[in-house]
Amino acid sequence: MKARYRTLFISDCHLGSNGAQAEQLARYLKHVECEEIFLVGDIIDMWRLKQRWYWPDSHNSVLRRLLKMSHKGTKITYVPGNHDESARQFCGLVFGGIRIAMEAVHVTADGRRLLVTHGDQFDLVVRHSRLLSVAGAVGYEFLLKVNRWYNAGRRLFGLPYDSLSQAIKARVKSACTFISNFEDALVSEARRGGFAGVVCGHIHKAEQRDIDGIEYLNCGDWVESCTVLAEHADGRIELIDGLAELAARDAARAIREGSGDDAIDDATEDAEEFDPWLIGPPIVFNAEAALRRAAT
Repeated sequence: MKARYRTLFISDCHLGSNGAQAEQLARYLKHVECEEIFLVGDIIDMWRLKQRWYWPDSHNSVLRRLLKMSHKGTKITYVPGNHDESARQFCGLVFGGIRIAMEAVHVTADGRRLLVTHGDQFDLVVRHSRLLSVAGAVGYEFLLKVNRWYNAGRRLFGLPYDSLSQAIKARVKSACTFISNFEDALVSEARRGGFAGVVCGHIHKAEQRDIDGIEYLNCGDWVESCTVLAEHADGRIELIDGLAELAARDAARAIREGSGDDAIDDATEDAEEFDPWLIGPPIVFNAEAALRRAAT
């Protein structure tokens, strides 16, 4: 059975980079239903694609899944970030049912108005030093590679996953100051606009908290934390660990193994996968062709 939400907010998937957890994201989207999705920037890492083309089928699967959800009635708004800033030239247009916008406003079920923005406009490094920003992105990707080796070693000893980048952010004073300044700038912008809160991404640090009466909501990312923000039918917003959700689903399925329920679930999932919106070549061709043009 699929999890049902009113709205999902997803950011920083970085499709096109080898750090993207695209397979897990596609699996997560497969098991949810919602009325609306906000893609809050850096969904596609065009910076990396311009340097080196990397687009495995798992990355196509995410786009197919989103297109299928749009086709079935889910309203999708794409707010580009700095890594997919090339898409900003198309703001105001609709592609495959997905609307592109510089920023958006979301009204929750209980009437709260939320500003939805990637957040890079409030990052002074991105705004004033493109070279330094690109260098930081390259360094972050290198750290992710080291992190994979590090955690492969931890698994050999039965130790849980540990994020080196998150540990560094937590321990380096300048990183903590940057994050605090970023949060304060976004909260100030939301207050100036008369919003009850702000939904953002950009810094790869999932967060949900009240800052001086303004709700600060950061989606996190699908590179390390694999988190989403989900609005329930009553307007309540929850920060969800996508990998934990998938693990719980896998565990529940394992318990059902051998039962009729599991056979029914398998048949339903197989039927769902046999869908032209997921496997049809036009979508694959159009998506890759458009991305290659944008990356050149």
